[in-house]
Amino acid sequence: MKREKGDERLSLFIRRAIAYLVLSILTFLCLFFFYCLLVNSTRSHPEISKGFSFIPGKSFFSNLKNVLQNENLPVLHGIWNSFFIATVSAVSSVYIATLTAYGIYAYDFKMKKAAYMFILMVMMIPTQVTTLGFIQVITKMKLLDTFVPLVTYKMVNPVVFYFMISYMESNLALEIVESSRIDGAGEFRTFNQIVMPIMKPAVAVELIFTFVESWNNYFMPSLVIKTATKKTLPILIAQLRSADFLKFDMGQVYMLVFIAIIPVAIVYLCLSKFIIRGVTEGSVKG
Repeated sequence: MKREKGDERLSLFIRRAIAYLVLSILTFLCLFFFYCLLVNSTRSHPEISKGFSFIPGKSFFSNLKNVLQNENLPVLHGIWNSFFIATVSAVSSVYIATLTAYGIYAYDFKMKKAAYMFILMVMMIPTQVTTLGFIQVITKMKLLDTFVPLVTYKMVNPVVFYFMISYMESNLALEIVESSRIDGAGEFRTFNQIVMPIMKPAVAVELIFTFVESWNNYFMPSLVIKTATKKTLPILIAQLRSADFLKFDMGQVYMLVFIAIIPVAIVYLCLSKFIIRGVTEGSVKG
């Protein structure tokens, strides 16, 4: 009996040791590239050209100064432009998608299943397929070289809608909605004061994902924005990387990438506690 218990403990110890080893390796691989970025942002272009080093350099502030004072790169404008577009896109997209999911989940009407299937079909269409028509439309509306197209084209996001309605099916009891209606609350008051607090974990998850997606988006802003002071950070990074040989500086490139990661890391740290709970509860029906 004692021998069997000892074998079980040994087997459990081995499994835990293997699990911790695998998790440690995965953690190292995830953090190693961030460490490489941080190290290279502190090194000058000649130092980076010599090869990778685990030891940080002494050119962090000089790289930062060169990036911020680069006449061809309005970095401060780029940071504000990216932050404004990503924030407005994330908030509007999540709110509208949640409102749409609530309308389909909480109401019974004709063509309900057809509307649901139509949204899912739209989700399967790549953005690149509709880009040409989208550019033609905003050109005719004289919205080219403005932030309006970059904010509005992501407002109706089928992926966010699907996640939200899946979460509602698992966590939002229709009895709560009916009770609110019986008490005399209007539909928008019910949605904003009762449904949205219940949806908080899912909202936080999608805010992170949508913010990061919009922040890193290069394809659409590069087609819409032409004015230098309106360009976003991904465009500026690509512009810096494509500079001619005399102006090319890897130290500035790594510094600009490092600056671009900071807001994403802040948003993630502020909302990360909701990620696991939101993803788990949104993907498993009760």
